Amino acid sequence: MKTDVVQPKDIFYNPTRLTVPLFQRPYVWSQQEQWEPLWQDIVRLIQVIEGPNPAATHFLGAIVIQQVPAALGGLPTWNVIDGQQRLTTLQLLLDALHAVLDQCGLEGLADQVLPLVENPKSYRKAPADRLKLSPTNRDREAFDAVMSAPAPIDYAGLPASRLRDAHHFFSEAIAEWLDDGEVEQKAALLVGAVIERLEIASIRLDANEDAQAIFETLNARGTPLSAADLIKNFIFQHVDPAEAERTYLASWAEFETPWWETDVTSGRIKNPRASLFLWQWLVARTLTDFPIREVFTQFKHYVNTVENDVTVLLPQIRAAADRYRSVIEGSANPIGPLTRTQLFSYRVGTLDSEISRPLLIWLHEPEQAGIPETDRDQILAVLESWFVRRALVKAPSQGSNRFLVDLLQHLSRQPKETLGQATRAFLVANHTPVGYWPGDEEVRAALIDTNVYDNYRRSRLRMVLEALEDAKRGYPGANPLAMGPIVRHKATIEHLMPQSWRKHWPADLTDDGERERDRRIQQLGNLTIVTQALNSRVSNGPWAQKRAHFLASDDVLITKDSLALTSDRSWDERAIVTRTEQMIKQICVVWPAPSGHVGLLARASLPVTRSTVDLAQLVDAGWLSAGTRLIPRQQAARGAEAVVAQDGRLYVGDHHFDTPSAAANWVYTGKGAVNGWWFWGLAGTDRRLTDVRDDYLASLGEDDVASADNGNEDADAAERREPLAAVADAPEGES
Repeated sequence: MKTDVVQPKDIFYNPTRLTVPLFQRPYVWSQQEQWEPLWQDIVRLIQVIEGPNPAATHFLGAIVIQQVPAALGGLPTWNVIDGQQRLTTLQLLLDALHAVLDQCGLEGLADQVLPLVENPKSYRKAPADRLKLSPTNRDREAFDAVMSAPAPIDYAGLPASRLRDAHHFFSEAIAEWLDDGEVEQKAALLVGAVIERLEIASIRLDANEDAQAIFETLNARGTPLSAADLIKNFIFQHVDPAEAERTYLASWAEFETPWWETDVTSGRIKNPRASLFLWQWLVARTLTDFPIREVFTQFKHYVNTVENDVTVLLPQIRAAADRYRSVIEGSANPIGPLTRTQLFSYRVGTLDSEISRPLLIWLHEPEQAGIPETDRDQILAVLESWFVRRALVKAPSQGSNRFLVDLLQHLSRQPKETLGQATRAFLVANHTPVGYWPGDEEVRAALIDTNVYDNYRRSRLRMVLEALEDAKRGYPGANPLAMGPIVRHKATIEHLMPQSWRKHWPADLTDDGERERDRRIQQLGNLTIVTQALNSRVSNGPWAQKRAHFLASDDVLITKDSLALTSDRSWDERAIVTRTEQMIKQICVVWPAPSGHVGLLARASLPVTRSTVDLAQLVDAGWLSAGTRLIPRQQAARGAEAVVAQDGRLYVGDHHFDTPSAAANWVYTGKGAVNGWWFWGLAGTDRRLTDVRDDYLASLGEDDVASADNGNEDADAAERREPLAAVADAPEGES
């Protein structure tokens, strides 16, 4: 067995034939999971080569190939034992690159790529010898068709397959990228990056080695190393062996304790907290946005180019890690005042946002020691307002990582004594959906007539009510009340008018009046928090009794404020409307924006219909939780399972899908297409996804929900159609 790190030119340039055995699975890589990330990595690699690191490379993974005895004078032949998806994708990429270069008239560059795809004619003894790679028999026809098609390629005329689609994707991506600039110069960079700067771990086996045993060892028996493990190994290779144990105990051993080894979810991906911290610390140090999967490569580059002495670097990492842990553990304390940093961490943490961590790390690095403490607090107050207001108006979060790195880059260029003002000015000046700071009117529009109880997660809603209460108590501030801030995490959200008002607060109302009351009881003005759960007699009792209890026994000031709006005989819709307006004004005071700031005026408001609601909305509104398990309701798909991710995608094993129907059709073994909203049910319940969506739509009130479609058939009826085979297979009561 021989192992080397090689480039595509080393694998493909010499005459060779790489054969994927028949027992290997067919080509399964997809655009979202593999093609697009690979192309983005190549573009990012070129940017790094042109910028800070001309010698940069990008590691693609490993392949295992085994030599096959060949006749004298025949093509050297290898069986692909592992890595066939990677090798096939590289061949499709290289052939698409050759076709685009040929079409652009760049014959010299195209001639550099062609030998990596085709064997020289003098080595071909049969038509099958033309291409370097021969895929499994199931893929061979489609592969040969797309790899043999003349440029410009008519993809519509080729057999439908993932191979054709991959080739088409790379062809379009390459053409679009080349079109944006000096074509020949960019093409040369691209060719060089692809054939010389992509790296692969190549494991080559002799003909007599046990390929199956090696394959099983590589794929089944090993435990993947975390980013923290890789970084530790790299660091201690550069530490004097005589000092290694002392250095480890002083600066690294803490990372191998339970708190740091706990898995933390960021988005849908779980990583040990130590790995997550090292990624966030490196983003703060380099002011560069990169995915966590690249943290080890980025760390090596940082050590090699910025801080060569790891014995100097390790104490810096440990000091930042100690501050990081102190903030997280402090923000989890439910009782007593918090520092401004801990309070920011707690409040923004309820928004499920890890993207603020690099900023907190950056603010307390040695280079920022000159920032006045008042400015540090001002920066956090401004950014907390930005985060919370965006959450309240449900502004898009995609791209926020990049935006905050841009902010840090901007602040790093400003005088230390003006960073508070610079932060505010940077946010005010942004008018893009990913970075704008919502103004007072947009916050009001988002909350004034909204079912906040159902449309926001309980943790977020409780945090907002806690913040309003703390403001009444003078926290944070210079003159707090002696009663202290409210207990965090623990308070219960209480409806002043009970949800079951028909039973406990009967009223002589018209049908319109009943619908109006149903809407109002879930709005902000009807909600408060209680530090001790009310017994049902008080909670559902008449207003006079409930009011008397709050006056005598409750210490929540925002509740006592509500009591002044009405007499002891009534709490009605008008009082709720008045209190909603008051609370929105208080929210805009607790999380202020500059006077006159208007946010993003051009923000479109789309009608809510059955067809516009997606899983991301249900997760964001709290109707589904990330991690919810879904199981098929059809007998033919029993045993499958999907998991809801934080961004609303569904994961079936390692495959993710943007819609329930896409996931359903992936696992369904019956005939015809299925509707995922009816196909998937919540594990352990008798509810389907469509039931959850219907409840969400009902919570908005009929005035907020537009008619589903204006087409020729009823959209609800169309949604309910399922394939006859699926309905027939369903157990009794499930069809």
